[in-house]
Amino acid sequence: MFGKGLLKGLSVTWNFLWGKAITEEYPERRPRLPSYSRGFLQLDKEKCIACGLCATSCPNNVIHIETVKDEQNKRQLKAYRITVGRCIYCGLCVESCPKGALYWVPDFERACYRHEDTEVDLLAAEEVKGGA
Repeated sequence: MFGKGLLKGLSVTWNFLWGKAITEEYPERRPRLPSYSRGFLQLDKEKCIACGLCATSCPNNVIHIETVKDEQNKRQLKAYRITVGRCIYCGLCVESCPKGALYWVPDFERACYRHEDTEVDLLAAEEVKGGA
C-alpha cells in the first residue's frame, strides 16, 4: 500500500527531472515572442495624422496628445505621451488608428524604478532612436 504511492511519486519526480525544460534562462537567452504579442507601443510619426482617435479609445486615458496647426491649417504632433504605469495593454488604441501609425513592438524590457519614469514621450523616443 505505501510502496505503490512512493514508487508513483518517485516516477513523477524522475520524469520531471529528466524531462524537457520548460523554463528559459532569461537574461542569457532572449525569449522568442510570437508576432501577436504585445510588448510596447511604437509610433510612426510620418503616418500619424494627429486625429486623436487613439487617445479617445483608451479606456484608462493613458495617451495624451498635443498638437499644433501648421501653415496649411493641418494638425501636427507636438507631443505624444503614454503613461505606461496605467496601461492595460488592451490594444484598442492600435486598432482605432486609421493610418496604422501606432503599432506593437516586441520590446518588453521597460522596467523603471521611479514613478516619473512611467510616462514616455514616443516622439522624443523616436528622435533619440533615429539620431543614434
